[in-house]
Amino acid sequence: MVRTRFAPSPTGYMHIGNLRTALYEYLIARSNNGKFILRIEDTDRERYVDGAVDVIYKTLKTAGISHDEGPDVGGDFGPYIQSERKNNYIDYAKELIEKGEAYYCFCTKERLDEMRENSDETAAKYDRHCLSLSKEEIDENLKNNVPFVIRQKIKEGKTSFNDEVYGTITVDNSDIEDQILIKSDFLPTYNFANVIDDHLMGITHVIRGSEYLSSTPKYNLLYEAFGWEIPTYIHVPPVMKNATEKLSKRNGDASFQDLIDKGYLPEAIINYIALLGWSPSDNKEIFTMDELIQAFDVKGLSKSPSIFDITKLTWMNGEYIKKLNFDKFFEMVYPILKNAVKRDDIDLKILAGYIKTRIGTLNEISDMVDFVNDVKDYDNSLYVHKKMKTTEEISLNSLKKILPVLESMNNFDNDTIYDSLVSLARENELKNGQVLWPLRTALSGQPTSPCGASELAVLLGKEDTLNRVRAAINKLSV
Repeated sequence: MVRTRFAPSPTGYMHIGNLRTALYEYLIARSNNGKFILRIEDTDRERYVDGAVDVIYKTLKTAGISHDEGPDVGGDFGPYIQSERKNNYIDYAKELIEKGEAYYCFCTKERLDEMRENSDETAAKYDRHCLSLSKEEIDENLKNNVPFVIRQKIKEGKTSFNDEVYGTITVDNSDIEDQILIKSDFLPTYNFANVIDDHLMGITHVIRGSEYLSSTPKYNLLYEAFGWEIPTYIHVPPVMKNATEKLSKRNGDASFQDLIDKGYLPEAIINYIALLGWSPSDNKEIFTMDELIQAFDVKGLSKSPSIFDITKLTWMNGEYIKKLNFDKFFEMVYPILKNAVKRDDIDLKILAGYIKTRIGTLNEISDMVDFVNDVKDYDNSLYVHKKMKTTEEISLNSLKKILPVLESMNNFDNDTIYDSLVSLARENELKNGQVLWPLRTALSGQPTSPCGASELAVLLGKEDTLNRVRAAINKLSV
């Protein structure tokens, strides 16, 4: 059975690249009727951030990525927590010592700093000083409680492995440092615990960022030392801000929660990040989660980094909003509309229907509907529209003709208003746009509006419509 895992460190927010990795792991498991595991790798206590585990858990839940097993938490599966399994790792490290694949290192921080200062190499590897210690010296140090770490003994030669994206990778073992497996606080390093847990949890496919390609050989040496089966590796390139910079919270780039707060739908975000580095065979762009599960294939993964395009995400988000069931959409936007519209006489359901096909994000709504409260000051140049063949003079004359027509209406509904305005244009040998555009501008005071002139009039009501037309005539007459 295919078993994948997402193993984030609780160091803060959920990076878009991290979420993409989780998504790919989830899709590989689900598309193969396998299992997806969540494991929190929290052994680096210096980088641990309080509340970060909740952020991870909430993000995955919001994104629709559910894990399959873990400790029971109130009848639900909680994630595996690495620090709660620390006794496992020391025993495995001692097993490696017995096999001659690892050793105790008693070097102090001062000695290590001095070693590196005296080295000609920029990033000097550990010099294996403690590898030559006799059994008697080791036993004496342990007896006297001398602080130690346990290091992996890297063997000579070369290590090769196959990656599903990058092909065969070969590394000279002389370039690999004898990495620390168990730290002086008896907690495992990320690299060691990662291997042990993947084996114990039966992980068959490991998906992670391409920055881990160089670390993979030392993982494989551990697998070989234990005599364990090596998983299938799938390394994915980074998500970039631009051609030279990675996405980074420090640079102000958005996390998943930031995007949610900016009015993007979780389903749209997931759809978009699935395509950051993966191409479906049919070039389709809009996917539900179930459709992603059916379509996902690692053969579609690219070696090239992907650039996060907020414009493309906004377009995709708009497509998702358009496809929403109206009742669900209205329920979603009602609090926003209720807060943005200060009038009690506006039918929010009608307004929601107008904006549904015109927004890219939910956060655009407040500014888009603000015109219903009052018309903000605007430049008369808005009345000049090349396509509509309007000028300020034409607009003023049209509004003067429109006003008495609207004043005389008993039925102030969309069909009556529209038909009357079209008739007015025909009687005065004007294009429809030369009548409709000036009214639309007068009622909204904006270069764009969520609906046409007649719909705006109905939405605002007769009294407010007439007042806005009179104000526009006065504005253009100055």
